[in-house]
Amino acid sequence: MIETLIYNADVVTPERVSRGFVAIGSDGLIAKVGDGKPSAEDMAAARKTVDAKGAMLMAGAIDCHVHFREPGLTRKATIVSESRAAVAGGVTSYFDMPNTVPQTVTREALDEKAEIAARTSLANYAFFIGATNDNLDELLATDYTKIPGIKLFMGSSTGNMLVDREQALCRLFEAAPAIISVHAEDEATIRAARAEIEAEYGENAPVSLHSRMRPAEACLKATSHAVELARRYGTRLHVAHLTTAAELALLDSGKPIVDKKITAEVSPHHLLWTEDDYARKGARIKMNPSVKSAADREALRKAVADGTIDIAATDHAPHLLSEKEGSLFRAVSGAPMVQFSLPTMLDLFEPQTVARVMSHNPAELFGLDRRGDIAEGNFADLVLVEKAEKPVEITDSDALSLCGWTPLDGEKLGYKVVRTWVNGNLVYDRGVIDDSRKGKQLTFTPKT
Repeated sequence: MIETLIYNADVVTPERVSRGFVAIGSDGLIAKVGDGKPSAEDMAAARKTVDAKGAMLMAGAIDCHVHFREPGLTRKATIVSESRAAVAGGVTSYFDMPNTVPQTVTREALDEKAEIAARTSLANYAFFIGATNDNLDELLATDYTKIPGIKLFMGSSTGNMLVDREQALCRLFEAAPAIISVHAEDEATIRAARAEIEAEYGENAPVSLHSRMRPAEACLKATSHAVELARRYGTRLHVAHLTTAAELALLDSGKPIVDKKITAEVSPHHLLWTEDDYARKGARIKMNPSVKSAADREALRKAVADGTIDIAATDHAPHLLSEKEGSLFRAVSGAPMVQFSLPTMLDLFEPQTVARVMSHNPAELFGLDRRGDIAEGNFADLVLVEKAEKPVEITDSDALSLCGWTPLDGEKLGYKVVRTWVNGNLVYDRGVIDDSRKGKQLTFTPKT
């Protein structure tokens, strides 16, 4: 039985954009995909029909890198608040990071998060387990059909989960039963740069020096170390939020994603802004790793377009605006982005490229079950996106994240999400969210 028939849509895949239709079955799966117009029989059989009127229909975005803050940091965000923001932005699945309170470094902590999400998440969900200097036994005992992989911090960030013992790193890379997603910044380089800034400016150093304190050299050194370990031990390594042109040379380029052992993601922040933008954006674009030069930004954009960079993921990191105030050393790092990532990427790249890096590749890389593509038999995670008649200005009042602001405040976007389906359920419809529909826990086929 056809539950919903979406027709007159520009159906977007990584290969093409074509006018067609998609039928959603009563089981929440995609029942039929076709070019042109649906048959009269299909139209008559559908319980609901949606005339897309030429809008783009895409597979829901899969955000492989978010910080939804629950448990323990719920003054900033919760799974329910951030999943609402996600579906409003066409993100139908997310992978949450482990630097919560308590840290997600045990199976019990994973179960606690999954229980919260089962009750409250509007989008589909999964949770990384975090590596520490001494939890390898826990990592080896974890069921990787339920989680995407292991998060490794080589460079401290929010949550202070730095793994800095070389022996622990070697043991992890040698024994890792799943993909390692790494935050790569060299801690010694950062500390030395911080000391220089403190000596020059004292405690009131301006936020605009953040890119000097967390320089490109810190990223290149740590990423080089992680890649060397991965190649030595044959480990699958995913470099999170890559920010520099120099790091691109370390990646497995020129291969299909299924053949890559070393992959990388980029965040929309680093495709939009550079160190020159601190003057107008201030701490709103203070994040780890830092935004870099205009040349780095252009190299990242090119690498997304040509397939060197595999995935776009937000590193969605909500903080209260009050926590973003003050000097370089006081204002916290991180910014929310999950609600506006898909329209932002569509402003920068062809729709086919966006479908590849935000839907198909995340599912392929992490072995997601029946998601990431508009294909018969897949879960009906879908998003309808319209090109705005004129660019729409985004303000803090548009932000659904509990933190109540966006780094895009004052910027204009050319696309807007109008409808989002999760597992066949219409959860977002032109500003109206159906909170009664909950997402599913994602399942994976682990790769070695």
